[in-house]
Amino acid sequence: MTNEEEKQSMHIPFTHIPAISLIQLFGPSNPVVSGITYHSQAVKQHSAFFAITGEHTDGHAYIEQAIESGASAIIGTDRELLHSYYEKFPSVCFVAVKDSRQAMAHVADYFYRHVKDRLIKIGVTGTNGKTTVATYVQNLFNLLHIPCGLLGTTGIWAADKKLAYEKSTPTTPMSSDIHHIFHALHQSNHEAAAMEVSSIALDQKRVEGIFFDIAIHTNLSEEHLEYHKTFEHYKKSKLLLFKQAANSVVNLDDRIMAEAILSAAENRVITYSKNRESNADLIWSKCRHSEKGMAFCLYYEGKTHKVSVPLYGEYNAGNLTAAIGAALSLGIGIEEIIGVLPKMQQVEGRFEVIHGPERRKVIIDYAHTPVALDHILKEVRRLPHNRLVAMIAGIGIRDFGKMPKMARAAEGKADTIVVTVDHPGFNNPRDVIQNVLKGFSNPSDSVYTAETRRAGVMKALEKSGPNDIVLLTSGCINGCQIVKGKSIPHSDKDIINEFFSTVLPAATMDFNIQERLHWQQAEN
Repeated sequence: MTNEEEKQSMHIPFTHIPAISLIQLFGPSNPVVSGITYHSQAVKQHSAFFAITGEHTDGHAYIEQAIESGASAIIGTDRELLHSYYEKFPSVCFVAVKDSRQAMAHVADYFYRHVKDRLIKIGVTGTNGKTTVATYVQNLFNLLHIPCGLLGTTGIWAADKKLAYEKSTPTTPMSSDIHHIFHALHQSNHEAAAMEVSSIALDQKRVEGIFFDIAIHTNLSEEHLEYHKTFEHYKKSKLLLFKQAANSVVNLDDRIMAEAILSAAENRVITYSKNRESNADLIWSKCRHSEKGMAFCLYYEGKTHKVSVPLYGEYNAGNLTAAIGAALSLGIGIEEIIGVLPKMQQVEGRFEVIHGPERRKVIIDYAHTPVALDHILKEVRRLPHNRLVAMIAGIGIRDFGKMPKMARAAEGKADTIVVTVDHPGFNNPRDVIQNVLKGFSNPSDSVYTAETRRAGVMKALEKSGPNDIVLLTSGCINGCQIVKGKSIPHSDKDIINEFFSTVLPAATMDFNIQERLHWQQAEN
C-alpha cells in the first residue's frame, strides 16, 4: 500500500450506512478499505470492489479476480453468489445490497469524508450546451475569485490546469470518481466544482446523495434514446437534478422542459430567456459581433447592462447568461459579474478556429445532435468564405434513430458534406454511415463518405480550397475513438497539422487557436 493509500485508508462500517440498502453482510462487518473501485483491474490491496451490472458486462463475473488482487470488501446484488464466495474467502467482507450503484455512491461519499459538503456544486444538464455552460461557470467563478474545478466532456480541470485523470465515462464520471475528484479539488484549496450531469448519469445514480447548490437547465431535444428508449424517460431523468438542488437556473425558451422544472423544483429559481416578453429574470438580446467577440444587452431587475465578451456564436450569449444566473444564485452582484466578463475564455472544441493556408478556416465544434448541428451551421455561414465544407457523423455508441436527422439538419447548408462515423463501438462503420445517408432527401454528388473519423477529417480538408471554411462536427471527445470497447487515441488538430504540413508542404499555417475571425467583415 502506498503512503497516500495508507493515509486515506479507513474502516468502513457497512452496517451503519443506511443509504446503501443493505440486504445481508457476510464476513467482517468493518473492514479496512484503501480505495473504492468498480473495475477489477484497478483493485489494489484493501480495495472495496463494487460489482456493477452494465450494458455489456456484469461486475459479478470479476469477483474472484478482485479478491485475488487484494480486495477487502465485495459489494454486489447477487446474495447467493456472494455467500458462495464467502464460504471460500471468509476473511473478506461481502455485502449484498439492493442497488450496487446506489451503494457505491454513498460508500464513496463516506470514504472521502463527505468532502462534497465543503464545495459549492454546480450541475449543468441539457441536450446541448452542457460543456459550454459548465466551462463558462468555471471560468466565471475563477474570475470572481472562487477557485472552481470542472468535471465534464473536455476532461477534469482544476482552476488553472487540466488534471491527468483517466475518465470513467465520456461526460459525468462514476460516483466513486466524482467523490475522488471532489477530494482532490478540496485538497488543493478549491471552493467549487462545476460539472456536466447527463441524463444517463442521473438514471444510473452517479450523483446519488449529492445535493447541488445550483442546477442549470440549457435545453431539451431528442438524445440518448439508445439508452432511455423513450423521450419521456429521458426527460424524467433530467428532472431528477432539479429535485436535488438548492437553486435552479432555467431556460424559459425551452418551454416544455422549463414548465416541468418549475413544477418540480422546490427551491429558488432564476429564469433566463432571449425573449423580452418572457418575463424571465435575465433576458439577453441585441447580440452583435465584432472582430473582438460579441456584445449584447442583459436585462436584470429593471436595468439594462451592456455585456462585452471575447466569445462567438449568438447562442453562446444564452449559455453565458445561464452562467451569470449561477453567479447571481450565490448572491454575487450583477455589476461585479459584468465587470469580469471581458476576461472570459473560449471552450475547447466549441467553435474553435484554426487559420490555414490560402485563407482557409478550419472550425472544430463537437455539435453532435441535430439541433446543435443546425445552430453551428447557421453561425458558420455568416462568416466570409468561398465554399463551406462540413463533416458530419453518426455516433456508433448512440441512438441509430438520430443518425438520419443529422443529415436532414445539414442538407442544403453546406457546399460539400462529408459523412463519417464517430465512436463506432461494436458496429460496422458502413452501417452507421448508411443510417446517416438515409436522412438526405436529395443525395447529390457533393456528399462523400469516410469510414473513420481520421479519413473524414482528411477528406474534408482535401475537398477545401482557398478562402473555404471546413467545419468539423460531432462527438469526438476525450481525445479518442471508441472502437470495439477500446479507446483509440485521436486528435483532429494533429490530423489538420499533418494535412497542411504534408499534403500542402509549401504552405505555411498559423495554428493560433485563439486568433479571432473578422466578424465585422461578415456583418458588412
